[in-house]
This record gives sequence, structure tokens and C-alpha cells, in this order.
Amino acid sequence: MLLARDIELAFGDRMVLRGASVSLRKGDKVGLVGANGSGKSTLLRALCGHHVPDHGTIQIEGRRAWLDQEPELHGDTVAACAAAAIAWHQDLLDAFEAACVSGDEAGMVTLQDRLDQVGWEVAHQVDAMLERLGAPPKHARVSELSGGERRRVALAIALLGRPDVLLLDEPTNHLDAGAVAWLEAWLQGFDGALLLVTHDRYLLEAVAERIVEIERGQCAAYDGSYGDYLIARAERAARQEQAQHRHLKFLAREAAWAARSPAARSTKQKARLQRLDALQDQEIVRFDTGFELDLSTGQRLPSTLVELHGVTKAYDGRELLGGAELTLTPRDRLGIMGDNGAGKSTLLKILSGALTPDRGERVAASRLTVAVLDQQRRGLESPDGKDWTVFEAAGGGSSHVTMAAKAGASWQGSAGGRQAATLHVASFLERFLFPRESLDQPVSKLSGGERARLLLAKLLLKGANVILLDEPTNDLDLLTLRVLEEALLSFDGAAVVVTHDRAFLDRVCTAVVAVEDGGVQRYADRSQYVSAVQARAKASPSKAPIPATPRARGADQLSHEEREELAGIEAHILGLEAELDTLGQQMSDAGFWSDAAENAAVLQARAAALPGVIEAAYARWEQLEARS
Repeated sequence: MLLARDIELAFGDRMVLRGASVSLRKGDKVGLVGANGSGKSTLLRALCGHHVPDHGTIQIEGRRAWLDQEPELHGDTVAACAAAAIAWHQDLLDAFEAACVSGDEAGMVTLQDRLDQVGWEVAHQVDAMLERLGAPPKHARVSELSGGERRRVALAIALLGRPDVLLLDEPTNHLDAGAVAWLEAWLQGFDGALLLVTHDRYLLEAVAERIVEIERGQCAAYDGSYGDYLIARAERAARQEQAQHRHLKFLAREAAWAARSPAARSTKQKARLQRLDALQDQEIVRFDTGFELDLSTGQRLPSTLVELHGVTKAYDGRELLGGAELTLTPRDRLGIMGDNGAGKSTLLKILSGALTPDRGERVAASRLTVAVLDQQRRGLESPDGKDWTVFEAAGGGSSHVTMAAKAGASWQGSAGGRQAATLHVASFLERFLFPRESLDQPVSKLSGGERARLLLAKLLLKGANVILLDEPTNDLDLLTLRVLEEALLSFDGAAVVVTHDRAFLDRVCTAVVAVEDGGVQRYADRSQYVSAVQARAKASPSKAPIPATPRARGADQLSHEEREELAGIEAHILGLEAELDTLGQQMSDAGFWSDAAENAAVLQARAAALPGVIEAAYARWEQLEARS
């Protein structure tokens, strides 16, 4: 379905892709991973014709659909955009009518089978798709949509287009938890070729059957799921390190020989000297380059940092928060969940003090320092609106940055107990994987993940004891995501995170706060929140969800493959649940971590991923039964 060979693409002096190759067959589901700025989005844009490669060939069979991180919508309203997305269906109807008029019986049979498969009327699918993804009303004007609304409309358009090749760049950004779970089931049922870039590890584990990693501008393929990829990559990194070690030892021996007396460098040894020169010119391959992010303050903090009492906030007569009560204490890591538009970002703004509640009060400890990472990734602009370079944005226009010492700092902040360390901006940025050649690059040219990484670096300079993060995982690569998780796990202040990243919530957050129906409800963890939502749904069932499979056939028209899937899905779910129970028993055994140390991390990752897989399987079962 898709074949890209030896793709090379440069922007100015910066070579992004250096002979990248990737292929997709029908039914392939491939996850595309790599560090921020490695070229994931660039490759997708090249495959879609948005970028013209400097070298290489691209072949695609059938229709393709593409979701960009910053999509363009063609149409004045959401309805016009959706109508364009289903133009393929009208083409089918027109072709069937033409075959009938011309008496083309073979064409009539083929087209009738196709229409029987996809449905003779798809308008209801458009409405259901837009609703399920939380898109704005059909009459909404495209020019007035927010960035998140545009992405949800663009995702709906990509799925409604029924493509043969589907290319998705961070499709879960700006989706609520329910929409992410639905999308996961939809992608599992998609029978075309899929190339997916996502930071959602649960989605990647549940959907991808092969992982392609972009490293140094080239593609390395790994068979299996995301968990399989982590194992295979670690093994490859170990082999690479051993080979590099052997290479350096050999280079040292050759260099020692070359340093001997001139007699050793006779004419017959010229080949050996040339070999030494070649070895010295070889680039050392560095695997899994990372960085450290230490957000801890070292301060002695009070027992309570921020309190909200009876906080109410309304917009245009609609009450988002009604009498909200919330307390933040040191080492709290609260995950904020809720539907889009429920008031999650509003809650963050009130906690930060940027927004005054209509009623109620916000009580903050003295000498409170709050750092905010918002969805718009603000904080990298110059005061005069000029497009700053990476160097200028990191230093705020200065050539040096100041980092306050943490050891021995007190909540009272005695001047004598705090000493500052001054660093040159270039040295500071090197710690966050910004090489010196990138420092003159305009911030506007950075990828979404690179902008987020730059803002994380600036968070470190803030020295905050309360950190508020609004969708921090959007556009982050998986390595940076792990770094952020580790930093929050060791943070001695309080962190509040608005995110729909299930893996992030499960690993980092000490509790979950749901914003729903104007109230704020605290839960022990995400699973307790999900159970509560499911219990309410059973008590007052809403309209049935649209089918998860993209090629819905309507009632009583399951395909042969779908009937076979339905027949075996209950046994499949029982097997998954049994596997989860077995893993739980194994990991509860004290000897497990010592006897199976090499497999412990793998089994732990599998145990963490299984609940999401089981949840998606149940959703798929319900959807198939509803159509059977």
C-alpha cells in the first residue's frame, strides 16, 4: 500500500531525513517513534505530498488520509468540511447510477457490493463521528475554532474518508478519555494500512503490530508491539555498546602502534595507517541520548500550599465550577480528568491565581511560587512580539541564566542560605539536547515536542513549589515523557496535571480529580474514576456509540471476519483477564523480582497495559453484538 525508499530531506543546512525507508502492506498497523525533532512529522508530511523530498521515491496505492499536528481545514463550516470528507460516497452512488443507466451488470454488482458494505446512507455516520470525537457543532465556522477543535474536526475528516492508507500524527491530542478509548477500538478494527505517531503508550501497545524508529534520519524497524520494541531496542543498544567498546579498544591499540618509532611506519605499513585514519573518522553511535530534569526545590514546605473553598466560576451563564473544594499539599500529584469544556483549564487558572473565582476563595501559602505549562506552550515569545531564537527564548534575551541552589534552602528563604549558579545559555541548553548548531533556530520553526522540551528547561529555572501542567504530554517524544515522569515522581512540591494520557496518570499521579457536572470529585486513581463513570453509564444508559469498525455494514450485516471475531471474542477476553491475574500473582511473590530480574520490567509493562487492552476488547464486543 505504501513504499518509501531512501527519503532525504533538508531544511537549509539541517538534514532531517538521511535515507529513510518505510513500507506498509494492507492491514499493517505501524507505530512511528523517535526523539522530538528526529523527523517523524517531516516523514509523514513527505508521504502525504506536503514536503517534496530532495531524494528518494514514494509510492502509495489507493486513497490516503493524513492528520497533521497543525491541520488545514477546507471549508467555511464544520458541515462543509465533513461533506468534503464523504465525497467518496457520493462518487460511489454516481458510479452505481451510471452503471445502471449503461447496463453494465458487472459494474452494478461490484458497486452494489461495495455500497452494501459501507452503507447506502452515511450522513448519520458523520453526525455520530463528530459527536464521538467531541467536535464542535456542524454550523460552527472554521475561522472561529480553537486549535483543539480544529484537530478534532480534522481527525473526524480523516476517519470519515475511509482511506486505504491512514497517517496520523498525535491523534489523541485534545481528545478526552472516552474519545481516546473509542479511537483505540476504531484503529484496532481498521483494515487499511496505518502509520501512527503518538505519545500514548497504551494506544501504541494496543494498536501497533510493528514499530519503526527514526534515528539519525533513518528508519529502524522492530517487529511486535511497543513492549516488544522496548526489549528489542534495549538488546540492540547493549550489542551496539559492546561493539563500540571493542572498536575503541582496537583504535587504542592501533594508535599505540602508530606512536612507536618511525621504523614501525615503513612503506608496507601504509595500509595500516590508512585504516587507522578511517577508524578515527568513524562516527561514534550514541544510543538513547537522554537528559535529566530535577524540579525539586529542597525547601521546607508548609503542610498546605493552596486551598480552594467553595469556588464557583461561570462563563456566558454556564457554570463550570460550582462550589469546588480542593487542597494541595507537598508531594501531591493530582491528575485532572473530565470531558472537553468541563472546566479543567479553568480550574488550573484559578489554582495559579491567574483567574479570580466568581464566588469562594483561594488561599495560598506565603512565598508560593507557581510555574505553568499551558496548552498553547506560551512563554517563548519576546516582549515585542519578535520571533526569538532558541538561545534568546531560553535566556529571556540574556546570555546567561541563573539557577538557585536547592540544598539547605528553607521555606522562609533566608538570603544567606541560598546561593545561585550562573550558566551560559548554550551550556544550559546542551543539558536538554539542544546542540549549539540549533541555538540560532527560530522558535517558530521548532517542532511541538521541541517547544515543550524548551519550556520544561525554563521550568527548571523557575524554582517553583507548585507546578501546573495543561496537557504536558502533547507532542512529547517517549524519551522526554519518561524524563518528565521521573522529575514529577521526585518533585517535593505539588503538581497538578491535566492530561488524558492514561499511562502518565497511572504512573505519576497520587490521586485523580474529576471535573464533572460543575463539581470536583476526588478519586484514589484513574481506575476508580473509570469504574464510577461506567457505573453511572449503566444506571442511566445514553445512546449507543457508533461502531468501532470504520467499514460499518449496518444491522445484521457483519462480515464473515467480524462474525468469526464475535464468536471468539469472549474467550479472548477471558484469556486476557486470566493473564492479568497470573501476572498479578507472579509480581506479588517476593522472589519474582530477584529470580526473573531480566523479565520483570517486561512483565510489569505488560501488566500495566492489559487493563486498557481488556477495556477495548469489551467495547469491541459490545459494538459487534449491537450490529449482529
